[in-house]
Amino acid sequence: MTKQGKYLNPKADLTFKLVFGEHPDLVMSLLNALLPLAPDGQIESVEYLTPEMVPENPGKKDSVVDVRCKDQQGRQFIVEMQMYWNQYFQQRVLLNASKAVVKQLDKREDYRLLQPVYCLNLVNQVGFQSGPDEYYHDYAIVNVAHSERIIEGLRFVYVELPKFKPRSVNEKKMAVLWLRFLTEISEQTEEVPAELLANAETRKALSIVEKSAMSESQLYAYEKFWSAVINEEALIEGGYQRGVERGFMQGIKQGIEQGIEQGVANIARNMKQKGMSTALISEMTGLTHAQIDAL
Repeated sequence: MTKQGKYLNPKADLTFKLVFGEHPDLVMSLLNALLPLAPDGQIESVEYLTPEMVPENPGKKDSVVDVRCKDQQGRQFIVEMQMYWNQYFQQRVLLNASKAVVKQLDKREDYRLLQPVYCLNLVNQVGFQSGPDEYYHDYAIVNVAHSERIIEGLRFVYVELPKFKPRSVNEKKMAVLWLRFLTEISEQTEEVPAELLANAETRKALSIVEKSAMSESQLYAYEKFWSAVINEEALIEGGYQRGVERGFMQGIKQGIEQGIEQGVANIARNMKQKGMSTALISEMTGLTHAQIDAL
């Protein structure tokens, strides 16, 4: 996989963390570009936090995210690159964000010290039942009847990368550039789009994911990641196929059972119309007296 082009895929676990987990200026640029931050609330500096959030109670679930940091205001940011969408991903995002809130305060600290937590989730599969061009999904805690009323503290943004098309002039320039970096750069890339090279931040990111910049151990870890992805894909596909086959056979079985039940009911109904006693109909069909009375 690493032999064709000049670069490595930035969506891989290794490369994603090398770009956004070790370079504060790049993750800050990504967050400012893709999060719904007010003009006067832009991130000016970031400090990396440990990506592992260990619970105080050892019996509780441990969490590890791709990138976690905080800015000059104390706001926390979690960035996740998710290769496959599944039914548990959103629950995991919610759990990780909640932990980031809870772990901010010690027992005696005031609730007013709590700072907002933003989760930016970049997803390499289509996961939302929405329009083909609707790739950006912004979730907040809102009043059901008045969605403009928001409880600040948690914000979730999902970006479906397969739906992204760089054609909207209304989108932020850096948002477009970062999403092009994530969607257009891969192992097959020989020539990079001029727009990515012209920008200092995406140009720096490109230099980080160059194959020539990687050590042997990093290339090995990169290959191991894609092997795991391929295996997971095979498991998902195999599970889907087995589910389809199981559902098909279950449908046939249910159809036969329902057909037999309907046939017995029709026979019992005819017997009842001919004046046969309920006891005799029950003995011959196996239906209960209540079922026969309901016909």
